[in-house]
Amino acid sequence: MAAPTRGRRTSASGKPGRALVLILVALVALTGGMFLSGDTKPRLGIDLAGGTSITLKAKNTPGQKNAVNKTNMNTAVSIIERRVNGLGVSEAEVQTQGSDNIIVNIPRGTNSKQAREQVGTTAQLFFRPVLTLASGAPAPKQSASPSAGASDSPSAGSSASSGKAKGDSGQQATSSGGSTPSDSAPPQGRALSQALKADPTPSSTGKASSGSGKDSSAPPSPSASGAAGDAATAALQSKFESLDCTDAAVRAKTSEAAAKPDDPTVACGKDSQGNWQKYVLGPAAVAGTDVSKAQAVYDTQGASGWQVTMQFTGKGTKKFADITGDLAKKQSPQNQFAIVLDGEVVSDPYVREALTGGNAEISGNFNQQSAQDLSNMLSYGALPLSFEEQSVTTVSPALGGEQLHAGLIAGAIGLALVVLYLVFYYRGLSSIAIASLLVSAALTYTIMALLGPTIGFALNLPAVCGAIVAIGITADSFIVFFERIRDGIREGRTLRPAVERAWPRARRTILVSDFVSFLAAAVLFIVTVGKVQGFAFTLGLTTVLDVVVVFLFTKPLMTLLARRKFFASGHSWSGLDPKRLGVRPPLRRSRRASAPVDPKEA
Repeated sequence: MAAPTRGRRTSASGKPGRALVLILVALVALTGGMFLSGDTKPRLGIDLAGGTSITLKAKNTPGQKNAVNKTNMNTAVSIIERRVNGLGVSEAEVQTQGSDNIIVNIPRGTNSKQAREQVGTTAQLFFRPVLTLASGAPAPKQSASPSAGASDSPSAGSSASSGKAKGDSGQQATSSGGSTPSDSAPPQGRALSQALKADPTPSSTGKASSGSGKDSSAPPSPSASGAAGDAATAALQSKFESLDCTDAAVRAKTSEAAAKPDDPTVACGKDSQGNWQKYVLGPAAVAGTDVSKAQAVYDTQGASGWQVTMQFTGKGTKKFADITGDLAKKQSPQNQFAIVLDGEVVSDPYVREALTGGNAEISGNFNQQSAQDLSNMLSYGALPLSFEEQSVTTVSPALGGEQLHAGLIAGAIGLALVVLYLVFYYRGLSSIAIASLLVSAALTYTIMALLGPTIGFALNLPAVCGAIVAIGITADSFIVFFERIRDGIREGRTLRPAVERAWPRARRTILVSDFVSFLAAAVLFIVTVGKVQGFAFTLGLTTVLDVVVVFLFTKPLMTLLARRKFFASGHSWSGLDPKRLGVRPPLRRSRRASAPVDPKEA
């Protein structure tokens, strides 16, 4: 029985140096990655860094029942994220809370009034005819021409960009199952003033009239309304020429100031290469609510690849047939319609024929992701939800700094109390526990710093509380291991056999304890939302790191120190002094055989 015992102990002890080198390499790699990425500090949440937290409650729009569901709420989250990103905010958090609430956390540095106006309104999606377009930068100033007809000639920006065949997006709208038009380039477009004169007047329903019996391109009569129209045209053209779509702040203001559906407007959008371009758009011909269904599909029969299909409602079918019939008679870019979401053009396909069947396909330069993105955006306009602002909480940077300071003080006090207890009770063994706590803290810090830019993790006050609670959980693992070692010494074993015998028993207890903590953190993370998830995430992360540190650092370090005389001899300050542990010297039995006892005498 002795040989198997020695073999088992040798296998259990292993080579502790390898484990220590492994965790050292991991720590160096994480630290190096943190400095190389430039993110040397964890990202702070709203309650610590300051900012605005907005709570929105979803409601059914009139005439819509059971619209507040998971699908529509997730779509609403996507809309709000897009709007907040349009404000230049890259660290905002938008998430659902419960079944009908959305929480929007916007960090400091953002105009809270502007943010509230953006996130609380219902999405607006329209199909507008394109009157002209140009590069997104402002048009260069030119000297005024003395010619009276100068206003009727295309501007430099319009001429440079209006000769595209499919639009810079390379997308075309066709009826389902229709033939694909050729790729030849349509002729140049008209000047803005001519385009506005030729643009059909919207009816009371918002659709463009396909024919009024009059020549729509004829100049207006010299009446007061005609003079007002010329003034509006000049103002719109001036706004278009000075518009700088390459500036995020300008784009945000342009989206905010989106015109009424019945008015022409200017807008910004991107081409297929990701370059910003600007548009002059006519009155809205079709509303997003007229789209009953939109989805991304792959054309397996032809060579169109990924495309977006649309189905219209009964009213939407006629509106769409009218506008596409008008556009098909025109030249580029006025044979294009712009799909405008919240004042920004998300697609500008062209048409060659009236689409009258209630179904349409947009094909062109799509991949799976871009097709799905566009189909989602087309679904935004039909979102039957409205939002009511429930609460707005603004945290100043000073208050957030005070909360962070208080949280760090609480953590320092908790850590100091744990260290004092370890030193007082375990003496020399406390050095192992303190070193393990430092390694665990370093791993936690570097991982949190890297998770900020990777998954958007933000350290809020509840997360700090989770880290403080984790100090006790980590210390508990050391205590379990140390007590098992001391139990072995009380049984009369020397230190090295006591360490190897204590480890399997302590390991089982540590794993069960950490599993329960991790399970509680996982359940809490799943069933809660908002800041409570920060507490659960931090608790779960530190629990996993506790297992890593105990297995790869604490146990190997204890194995190495057990070979040192200070601990092996049971020094009075080692924490393993047999006398202080109440060990009694074992009774020594004589090795001489005892004399046989006479049965009669017994």
